[in-house]
Amino acid sequence: MSSYNLVVFVFVFCSAFCQGFLPFPFSVNSKNQKGSSGISSNLDSTIVFRVHGNVYPTGYFYTTIKMGEPPRPYDLDIDTGSDLTWVHCDAPCVNCPKSPHQPYKPRNNVLTCEESMCTILQQPTNYPCESPNDQCDYEIEYADHGSSFGVVVKDSFSFELLNGSTGSPSLAFGCGYDQDLSASSSPPFVDGVIGLANRKSSLLSQLYDLRIVRNVFGHCFSGQGGGYLFFGDKIIPSEIVWVPLSKNRIGNYYLIGPAELLFNGQKVVKDGFSFVLDSGSTYSYLNGEVYDAVISMIKKNIDAKQLKLAREDKTLPLCWKGTKSFKSINDVRKFFKPLSLRFSKAKNAMMELPPENYLIVTKNGNVCLGILDGSEAELGNLNVLGDISMLNKMMIYDNEKNQIGWTTTSNCNDMPKL
Repeated sequence: MSSYNLVVFVFVFCSAFCQGFLPFPFSVNSKNQKGSSGISSNLDSTIVFRVHGNVYPTGYFYTTIKMGEPPRPYDLDIDTGSDLTWVHCDAPCVNCPKSPHQPYKPRNNVLTCEESMCTILQQPTNYPCESPNDQCDYEIEYADHGSSFGVVVKDSFSFELLNGSTGSPSLAFGCGYDQDLSASSSPPFVDGVIGLANRKSSLLSQLYDLRIVRNVFGHCFSGQGGGYLFFGDKIIPSEIVWVPLSKNRIGNYYLIGPAELLFNGQKVVKDGFSFVLDSGSTYSYLNGEVYDAVISMIKKNIDAKQLKLAREDKTLPLCWKGTKSFKSINDVRKFFKPLSLRFSKAKNAMMELPPENYLIVTKNGNVCLGILDGSEAELGNLNVLGDISMLNKMMIYDNEKNQIGWTTTSNCNDMPKL
């Protein structure tokens, strides 16, 4: 829920364990929520969502989904680093920041501990339910120390498919009534998070289990802001670069590698390393050793007569100023060389990262590096590709074939059609 919010853990436990924290007891009767989705179950559907936001100055991308009966809109931060979708809950909501819409109000639809979804979420297992009829609670903590706590509910989601048909499948999600986003200086102005990591609790996995869409999704974030998010595989072009997900999985994260990081075609470090793809992170992160090497190569490439350090600009840790203020990223491209990732175990597949995939131009007219030191963010040796490095690319997450694909595009703002 900030510039970096890769999820640390999700666990679910019974209301008896933490009943002292509940604002009031919820009505538990989720079995009434098992209606028909209204969508044919043939895995042939594709759902496309309009995306809003940008890397700078907003700092996040979000989409609007209609939930409940009657359907009401909720703006959700797009996060591939966590799996459980949640919204602010009218319970009342404790510590909840301001949001665009009224909090979601449960209506006799809280899941019980005996529900299969609660069993899926119940990790670690040292928080057992004392009774199968207890309500199902969850807690998520993010790497930036933000958190969400609440109950798991089930309600209808209103979707319009790309072929023009509509449906309202009943899906499980979190109703968060205690959010702690104090670690973020400017929490996203959204109603919650849509979690897209590969786990049974994600909306995509639930739609797949209902045989509505393939267990495939993707996003296309525009460098100009906006874009689209899609569930299903019907709009994926034929010319895609594919790499397998790493066998050394870290939780449910999308991890790719090993890869070599190149600066203007030159290796940054000798050994290959892996990256987590996290749309919940605004910027990209490199472990301390690689970060230092990248900074050194960038600085050696800079002409000191054209660019000087802008220490007064605190937008990001490393910024430069020119002889005059920069208006856009096009003004600074000529001063920087491209980065790229080369995946040797995928027929030397390349992911190109031109300057606009690692730099921003600030409101002060300076250019800043959108790659940060992961060691300062307490990420250890973890490397993260955030939104900035995925701009102007259709990114595809194929959970059925355990692979990641991408293609560079200039039309992320054009909603796809069949």
